[in-house]
Order: sequence, then C-alpha cells, then structure tokens
Amino acid sequence: IWGRDEKLINLLATTNQNPGYLPGVKFDRHIKATTDFDEVMDTDGIILATPAQTTRLMVERIVQSRAAPVPLVITAKGLEQGTTKRLSEVVLETCSQIPVSILSGPSFAIEVAQKKPTAVTIASENREDANEVARWFSNPVFRPYVSTDVIGVEFGGALKNVLAIACGIVSGCDLGANAHAAVMTRGFAEMSRLAQSQGAKMETMMGLSGFGDVSLSCASVQSRNFAFGYRLGYANAKQTSDPGSLLPEKLSEGSLTARVASSLAARHKIDTPIANAVANVLDQKLSISDAIARLMARPLKTELE
Repeated sequence: IWGRDEKLINLLATTNQNPGYLPGVKFDRHIKATTDFDEVMDTDGIILATPAQTTRLMVERIVQSRAAPVPLVITAKGLEQGTTKRLSEVVLETCSQIPVSILSGPSFAIEVAQKKPTAVTIASENREDANEVARWFSNPVFRPYVSTDVIGVEFGGALKNVLAIACGIVSGCDLGANAHAAVMTRGFAEMSRLAQSQGAKMETMMGLSGFGDVSLSCASVQSRNFAFGYRLGYANAKQTSDPGSLLPEKLSEGSLTARVASSLAARHKIDTPIANAVANVLDQKLSISDAIARLMARPLKTELE
C-alpha cells in the first residue's frame, strides 16, 4: 500500500491498522505500507484507490515509474472536471497500453474489511482482462461479476454519488419517506438517461454498479455522499450554519461530479433536474428551499419523460 500521508503509513506499518477509515480492522501482516512510490511499482498489477480528480496525475506518475504497463484497476467513482471524461478514458489518454478495469458496485469498505458478503462489478472492454481481475478479487465473501460495458459501470458509479447527495439533503431536511422515494426513483431515471446517451446499456444501469449502488448509497450515512447531503439539509432545516461551509472531512466525490454531470447533460440536451439542483445548491446559486420548490413546480409530464 502506498500513501502520501507519512503519519498514516507509519501507523499502518507498525500496527497493521487504519483506525481513521477502518476502525477495529486488522490488516494482514503480509501487507506492507510505504511512502516510497517507486517501491510499489514493482508489481504485477495496480489497484488505484486515489480520488477521482487525481487519476490523471497518478497515471502520469505510474507511467514515469514503470518501463512496461501492468493491469490497472480503478476503484474511484467520478468524472474528470474540465474534460467530463470517464476515468478509464483519462487512463487510456495518458497511456493507451495500460489494461484498465473498473471495480464498482454496492460496497461499503468497512463491511468488506469485516468480511461481510459483498458483490461488485468488474468492467473492462477486454473480457479476458475483466475475468483475470475478477479472479484476483474473488473469495468466499467477495463476489465480482464481469462486464464489458465500461461506460455503463463508470457512469453508474459516478452519477449515483450525485443522487446520494440529493437523497441526503431530503433526509437532512426531514422531508419524509415519500420525498426520499421520489427523488431516488426520478434521480435514477435521469442518471440512466444521461448514461445511455453516452452509450451505456440499460441492463448495466439496472445492475450492481447502477441500481445496486444507488440503493446502498442513497439510504445510509455510511455513504460519504449521503452524509454530506444530510449535513447540508440538516443545516438548512435548522438554520444552524451556511451550507457552503459544511464540507465533509472525508471526500465527497459527488460534490465534484455534480457540476460535471450537469454540464455534460446540458451539452447533450439531457434533462437532469435533480443533478442540476444539486449542482446549483453546491454552487450557492439556489437555496435548498428554492431548489425543492423549482423541482415541485416543473411542468407535468408522463413518468417516462
């Protein structure tokens, strides 16, 4: 394991624990933690678990440190700011020779570490690459399913973070179970429309990396994105603080993806009112109350529109 936080890496190296992120979990004694980037490059494969917006920088560094490419597995979920590219596109744009796969699906890290049953999707345009990566991860409590729909898997993982913020806001504002169900359902419909406009398959959106991840992330404060939205909604309802100051201690990828998704949808003329509302609230262009009022006042239409 490589990390840039020397204090955290030293803790991992000496105690085999990371209490800030995985409290109560003991790492296998064979896992070595280091701040030496070149040291971890002597490997047969790389799992890139750094934040989505650092993907380009990390891949550039990997390319500089390795003479030959090895399989790379991306676990972050997001779209690159500025370019609106998917993370696999960012990797291949940086080095077209890297065999890249995506790991996505409903999986809270703490439950995986506690060896609770989990199922995810491994996606690669090359089925054999996906099969190989699936074999790496497969064990009695962690079941990967293989897909070649990289677009669908990546969009599912990225866009569900935006929807989780919206659902968190609804819960934080105490708007009720009816509103939560409506936002989750209509939000899933719009994220599916946007993903399909980019080439994703609806079957993928209905799978683990789409609906599966939505159902997990949009209903629990274990989700960093839901927790972020909840804090915003709670602050709005209680008038305790300016929502703009309530940035989470842990990274909320959806807060960055919301703007990218809204911009991408506008470019392709896809109607994404919930994603737009989240982006406008985060940019403080709309209050939460005004965003809710606008959503409820939208023109009447059929459910399929």
